[in-house]
Amino acid sequence: MTSPLLEHPGAVPPPPQSPDPEVAWHYGDPLGEQRTAEGAVVVVDRSNRDILAVPGEDRLSWLHTITSQHLLALGEGEHTEALVLDLHGHVEHHAAVSHVDGTVWLDTEPGAAQGLLTYLNSMIFWSKVQPRDATAELAVLSLLGPGTDQVLTQAGELGGFVRVATGRTDLLVPRAELPRAWRRLVAAGAAPAGTWAYEALRVAGLRPRLGVDTDERTIPHEVGWIGPAVHLDKGCYRGQETVARVANLGRPPRRMVLLHLESPEQVPATGDPVRAGERVVGRVGTVAIHHELGPIALALLKRSVEPTTPLQAGPASVSVDPASVPPDTGEPPGRAALRRLRG
Repeated sequence: MTSPLLEHPGAVPPPPQSPDPEVAWHYGDPLGEQRTAEGAVVVVDRSNRDILAVPGEDRLSWLHTITSQHLLALGEGEHTEALVLDLHGHVEHHAAVSHVDGTVWLDTEPGAAQGLLTYLNSMIFWSKVQPRDATAELAVLSLLGPGTDQVLTQAGELGGFVRVATGRTDLLVPRAELPRAWRRLVAAGAAPAGTWAYEALRVAGLRPRLGVDTDERTIPHEVGWIGPAVHLDKGCYRGQETVARVANLGRPPRRMVLLHLESPEQVPATGDPVRAGERVVGRVGTVAIHHELGPIALALLKRSVEPTTPLQAGPASVSVDPASVPPDTGEPPGRAALRRLRG
């Protein structure tokens, strides 16, 4: 769904390989937009996101049983994240979850609504729920920066609802009111910014994106979704056995890290292999140009790869940011218990 905001003065469309061809890439100064996001406030058009609605009296208990998140006590106006896993614990869907006006709203990746809705419909059985595709009803705008609260106060009522998430504040506004909401936010002091700035800041913040930073083998532990999107104190959902086994008996086979690219002229593409010598040790996720860090990328690397290992990502020589490597916290408690039992 191409955004009408692409007609906004100064909006530059993204290159063909972008995962977000329907919304603006930048407004003439992508690095400056990042600086503004860190020092003031920007508004980013993310209206290409897909939205599902799940009304019905069983909405929370039903979604609780088929997703990775504990949703039984999600109160009115509260928000979280959730995953749908396959039988082997691989991530199939990721959604931001909002409980507003007696409906659970699932905000997911562009183009993902139909696949997720098909799965939800297959799991209804006797539950009192009516999931539907609500992409035509709501659109997502994201505010980034310390001036967000002031802009929201100045802009006034925009319709829809506000969701505070990691690193941003999302506004889900009526799609028909998208241009008006955008104009009011800009008039209230939010500078327009594109997906270049949004994605660069997301990469620097080590926040994964489904289908870009993940592949068909990704499990939640590898990309930091344990906690934000997976509740370890619940069970009985598809793929839960893998989640529990990795949490209790071992570490995930891969881990997501931040790569620094040596040259902006040699840039890998999403999905390119990461090599240590001739050996493939990972895959490239999102590639971005950051206003301070320069060319960077997220990557899934085998856990056995030492952070100091010289690496090649596609055509680029890269190095792992040591601060991005998840720490090993010692022997997992489940394995330690087994070892003690075995003498």
